[in-house]
Amino acid sequence: MRKKQILIGLGIVIGILVVAASLFGGKRQLPEVKTATSSIRSIIERVSASGKIQPEMEVNISAEVSGKLIALPVKEGHKVEEGDLLAQINPDVYISARNRAQAAVNTAKSNLSSAKAIVATSEANLFVAEKEWNRTVNLFNSGVVSQADYDRSEAAFRTATANLISSQEGVKSANYSILSANASLQEAIDNLSRTTLRAPQSGIVTALVKEEGESVQGNGFVAGEVVMKISNLDFMEVNIEVNESDIVRVKMDNKAEIEVDAYLDQTFTGSVTEIGNTALNAGSNGFNLDQVTNFSVKVRINSESYSHLISDESSHQSPFRPGMSATVELLTKSVTDVVAVPIQCVTTRKSEENDDASLGVFVIDKDNGKIEWTEVETGIQDNRYIEILSGLSEGVSIVSGPYDLVSRKLEDGDEVEIGEIEDEDVKTGDDSESNLDN
Repeated sequence: MRKKQILIGLGIVIGILVVAASLFGGKRQLPEVKTATSSIRSIIERVSASGKIQPEMEVNISAEVSGKLIALPVKEGHKVEEGDLLAQINPDVYISARNRAQAAVNTAKSNLSSAKAIVATSEANLFVAEKEWNRTVNLFNSGVVSQADYDRSEAAFRTATANLISSQEGVKSANYSILSANASLQEAIDNLSRTTLRAPQSGIVTALVKEEGESVQGNGFVAGEVVMKISNLDFMEVNIEVNESDIVRVKMDNKAEIEVDAYLDQTFTGSVTEIGNTALNAGSNGFNLDQVTNFSVKVRINSESYSHLISDESSHQSPFRPGMSATVELLTKSVTDVVAVPIQCVTTRKSEENDDASLGVFVIDKDNGKIEWTEVETGIQDNRYIEILSGLSEGVSIVSGPYDLVSRKLEDGDEVEIGEIEDEDVKTGDDSESNLDN
């Protein structure tokens, strides 16, 4: 009897627990997801890089001869025109060298005159010797003179001939000496002219390395010490480093948006003018594998985009100074009126056909709260949106977050609870597109 009562009590307790679980246990908690809607947008593909501003044309004014700077009439920031005096090296040594070279030329010319006089004397001596020889031959044939006289006359004639040839060669040697002396004189004159440094182009003195009174080392065969730098600030460019994964998308004349650290909240425009063909980490002994592989790209800054920063007082100056830091976004490709979704919506899952990963999105069925894995083909992207080439149409609701659910946890057919819906902002890319076209 007691055992029966215990069993009945247990049954009642189990029944109460079942009823309580059905009443208070609640439903299974579903993952809450953020959603977005595929829409028609304009997208511009961008490549971001940073670099330094520099003049497109910058000339190093180097010393070609050695000496002390005795005059330096320009200062850093001065505007100079082509041919203006930049610096004067002490010319005393080179004036002396020129005078010595000039004296050597005069000596060589005097030697030439002497050589010509010797030729004239030799010709006269040959004339006398030839006449004497002819008479001796006739007399010898008549038996009037002896063999000894005949031999002496022949020897005198041969000697006179040899002396004439020697004197003629002396004239040639004197001419060569004059050529050598003239070359030395020209070199001395050139070295003297190199003591005066003049501007090879119009521009601004952007760096003054030496001061008046300092000595400079120069060599006519290799680059000497840099005295100053002359830059044409009318055309400025940004030298940026682009990663190897992005360089293949960069083309000549690509438009660019430039932000300079010195000018906050201002964006300047530009275009690509030069693309490096060799990686920056390539040295003479091959590539340095420890460094990141980047390529140099030069972007000219459009002067119209910063003309408002130039005043009448500083019309010869540029608002940018060599060495300023800048961030550049290269506008490499654009599309208009295409289906696009936020970048975070696109993820990867293993394909049903093989083990390869495929790109896709999770489409939401609002009727039953389930999601469906849909493979898509993507195109270009900007900082927020990615182009959908196939697999998705406009106006489809898709999962956009949280990131860990989209990237790893969600699977085809899962039930979800729809939470936050991302705001639909104005179509991105429209303003950038105008920059790309202009």
